[in-house]
Amino acid sequence: MDDPDGSGDPDGSGDSVDSDASGPGIVGPAADVDVPDALADVVDADTGEGELERTIGLTGGLAIGIGTMIGAGIFVFPGLAAENAGPAASLSFAIGAVVALLVALPTSELATAMPRSGGGYFFISRGLGTAPGAIVGLGLWLGLVFASAFYLVGLGSYAGQVFLEAGIALPVDPAVPLGVAFGVGLTALSLFGTENTASLQNGIVTVLLVILTLFLSYGSLDALGVFGTESTPERFFPPGGLLPVLQTAALVFTSYLGFAQVATVAGDIKDPSRNLPLAMVASVLVVGVFYVVTVFVATSAFGSARLGEFGETAMVEVAREFIGFPGAIAIVIAGLLATFSSANASILSASRAVYAVSRDDLIPAAASRINLRYGTPHVALGLAGGPIVVLAATGQVELLAEVASFLHLVMYGLICVALIRLRRERPDWYTPSFRCPAGLVVAGVGAFASFALIAFMQPASIAIGSVVMTLSYVWYRYYAIDVDLEGDF
Repeated sequence: MDDPDGSGDPDGSGDSVDSDASGPGIVGPAADVDVPDALADVVDADTGEGELERTIGLTGGLAIGIGTMIGAGIFVFPGLAAENAGPAASLSFAIGAVVALLVALPTSELATAMPRSGGGYFFISRGLGTAPGAIVGLGLWLGLVFASAFYLVGLGSYAGQVFLEAGIALPVDPAVPLGVAFGVGLTALSLFGTENTASLQNGIVTVLLVILTLFLSYGSLDALGVFGTESTPERFFPPGGLLPVLQTAALVFTSYLGFAQVATVAGDIKDPSRNLPLAMVASVLVVGVFYVVTVFVATSAFGSARLGEFGETAMVEVAREFIGFPGAIAIVIAGLLATFSSANASILSASRAVYAVSRDDLIPAAASRINLRYGTPHVALGLAGGPIVVLAATGQVELLAEVASFLHLVMYGLICVALIRLRRERPDWYTPSFRCPAGLVVAGVGAFASFALIAFMQPASIAIGSVVMTLSYVWYRYYAIDVDLEGDF
């Protein structure tokens, strides 16, 4: 099943099928049960027997890449980023885009060599072996859990803003309670099938792009003085110089977690040697421009210090400054759609991450059981939704975002390492139809940039991410030491 979020949906990357699943080759009572959504089709198609029908062109690939990234980050981060890095927060987003681009090209090559669902987890487990695969696979599950919790808190913040715009005073800040409530609701929604929610994503993304394009066009012209507005230029770099900019880049990298999602549908893309790298690179560039312009517009409307005071809903006040109440309402609606879309897609992706590592025998097979009525992995959804709700209840926006970035940056760095190893060893099965230009250099710089960005995170984020990786390795040694995934596809 395709994941419309960011973050990378490792949907079904193994070859074994749980006895509760439905589809050809399944024996037992489940064999005659009709699974009513697309999950069974993906499981059946992704067995390595034959090839998937290539139906996605360049436009479709761009839609997947842009749709997974243009979400909650653009509405939640501007206030937080400006508070940390001032107007130079726009440079922080640009740095994040450059790191994503350095990983996009190696990922494109690996995806054409291994056109299977699973994305980064699949490439690493088959290119570097089971141990790195287990660390990344389990880390990806928890990384998506942290990202989902971050999106839910943002969703709660924008839902709470609805009450404020309506003039309804609440006794407590509703962001966390509403975020938890949405987490429970979206997990339940995913349990009952994803056909409708997946199609809803495309509509949401279209509406978001229209609202953002109109808003940012007006805001950019205003910031440049076209409408006669004069503002005192603010010092670009904050007092700490480049360090706060790099720290903010590490924080906001969560905004780029979805670019590799294009690689998870590599088997469906027409002319992959051309369209796959174009879709991945172009989607990062388009989204990067949106993010940079958003911060430029936001910091021109208010000083960065005041913008930081508005917190997660700073963009509402920016719109109010430019257009008044109608602008504020438009951004509240867009923020609700974006955070809802990102949270929904991330919860779905987190459950598929559990499903993928279970099918590869890295965790018990029970985690990949399919609900026979709805055709969804109900156990995996529980293992994703439960921790997501618990973390959302903490309300720690920056910590949640940074831990998510930490775990994904580890994966992106190892993707680059996998390409370097496969280029050097040249196994017989490694025959990509696209080869990354200056592959060893690009992958080397991509790996360095990914790992280096981690160094600028807060100590608490690094500590939590390191604990997750350590526990993942300990689990591998305890449970999956005999599993051999290298080159197996």
